[in-house]
Amino acid sequence: MSAEKGAKIFQAKCSQCHNTEKGGSNGQGPNLWGIVGRPAGTIASFSYSSANLNSGLTWDKKTLNKYLVNPKKMIPGTKMVFAGLKKKQDRKDIIAYLSSCSDNA
Repeated sequence: MSAEKGAKIFQAKCSQCHNTEKGGSNGQGPNLWGIVGRPAGTIASFSYSSANLNSGLTWDKKTLNKYLVNPKKMIPGTKMVFAGLKKKQDRKDIIAYLSSCSDNA
């Protein structure tokens, strides 16, 4: 797993809708600072779909890995318009990067 590679993947695939800056604003998607370990749908300033709000998920590494394969399959009704990351290594790298975007890193 490489947080450095994950940062590059995030920039190419995710930064159009999300950012990972501490205290950063939401875009089309919520800010992802501190996402690893956070319950789904809990950024107060973001308008989540009811599917996401009611998913009962916590974004641990295993859950993120499954979600990033195909978000709409895992949470039908999500607003996230993303086909997914099919390559396992890309998912591992992006999760390593997201893990580093935290006060607990």
